[in-house]
Amino acid sequence: MRLGPHTRVTALVTSNSYSSKLFTFNYTVYISTFLSLTFICMKMHPFEVNQHQCQCPDSEERHPPTILFNILSRRHYSNSNSSVATAADRRGQYLVPKICHCDQRRTVCLKDPEGVCQAASAVLIKTIRFMTGLPSFRYLPQCDQLALLHNSWVPLFVLGLAQDNIEFEVTDSPATSILKRILLNTSDRGFEMEEPAMPTLARVHKLKACLHRLRSLDLSHKEYAYIKGALLFNPDVPGLQTPAFIEGLQQEAHRALHEVVVTLHPQDQGRLTRILLSTSSLLTIPHSLISELFFRPLLGQADLFQLMREILSLGTVTSDPSIESQRSKRCQ
Repeated sequence: MRLGPHTRVTALVTSNSYSSKLFTFNYTVYISTFLSLTFICMKMHPFEVNQHQCQCPDSEERHPPTILFNILSRRHYSNSNSSVATAADRRGQYLVPKICHCDQRRTVCLKDPEGVCQAASAVLIKTIRFMTGLPSFRYLPQCDQLALLHNSWVPLFVLGLAQDNIEFEVTDSPATSILKRILLNTSDRGFEMEEPAMPTLARVHKLKACLHRLRSLDLSHKEYAYIKGALLFNPDVPGLQTPAFIEGLQQEAHRALHEVVVTLHPQDQGRLTRILLSTSSLLTIPHSLISELFFRPLLGQADLFQLMREILSLGTVTSDPSIESQRSKRCQ
């Protein structure tokens, strides 16, 4: 696909002079530094929580099963498909769900879901509008747009939360009643009902730590914009039709970010490094945490990414039929 010069974010440096070569060398060093810091940050501060063994005391010792629970949860040993009963089952004991209070597994939800979800929806729409507002993004093949959207919407959304100073508090998720668990339990029929992965307190704490680091940098609007551009145009996303062009856009975003940082903070030589470290941690935030915490209370079981695709398609309609034809052919 031949892409016109009007799709560039800024004009590329094409001079073969000594200053141009020196600029290219320095710029390559900044890109290499960013990628190295990203790898180090993901190794040193992984967002995924390690599955430590729960240290909570046995809930059976603290909350003995009630008579109603014992009656409803009685195991039927006459089931021909069940295996040989354990010694505990032969003594008439029953399985009691264990309540975990560790931060690693303690599930939480928004304390004010109505207000926070509305603010989060506004941030998500702004994020997609930011993408569609870039000519270089609009004229990419549609399949490349969707791939970049799927890869970058979470870090861009978190940047939007920090930029709009969205605050939120969480509380313990309401536990499913024992009666509901028993009545919906289908393990005796050979399968288990799947429940969505709920946000844990540990992951929410790490998300808030990322937001705190971003806000402490006191980023300007231009810095936010170029950081978003650098995260959006990721040439390493699998399945891209135009990775070389997207790599050029990412380089332009990094170059522009460096120029803005040097211009606004000439005395702070370590600011760019702190920005790169803070933004690299955004790449480790799980999609499930954002979707379940901020959008599940509002959308229910609806597909969030499908909704984003529809919003994206509404914002990328072009009057040039030839461009639409090229997009459809590339994505077939």
